[in-house]
Amino acid sequence: MTWKTIEKKIHEKLDSRIQSWYTHNPRRIYIDIAQEDIEDVARFLFSDLKARFIIASAVDTPRGGIEILYHFDFARLPQVISVRIFVMKPELKTKSIASIIKGAEWIEREIAELFGVTFENHPNPVHLLLPEDWPEGKYPLRRDQ
Repeated sequence: MTWKTIEKKIHEKLDSRIQSWYTHNPRRIYIDIAQEDIEDVARFLFSDLKARFIIASAVDTPRGGIEILYHFDFARLPQVISVRIFVMKPELKTKSIASIIKGAEWIEREIAELFGVTFENHPNPVHLLLPEDWPEGKYPLRRDQ
């Protein structure tokens, strides 16, 4: 499958859910979506388009929440798509994609521990990095702590 074919399929299926599409360069695309759409978008990319989940990353932004980026690529193609959601403070809850992509389980646990994001329906929301006696409500990568 070519990148043009993949891009066309993404627009056909997801255009109503895409808040913005930013082509950083020919190999790097950012797609902003509403956080409630992350399961459907991840399922479409992973299951239908056979994208490979690379990793997720997060950053505490000055906009009052946590930005989470889910990074995907495609076999033998140089493009990386980063699907970006924004989770507002103080609630910091979003859906887990670990039931769709097993490989997302550990990185969601890491983001939960370091930023305080709750991933709803996560299959194993236990500590991953921080010691069990780490103070409740303290998140080492948060700007406000």
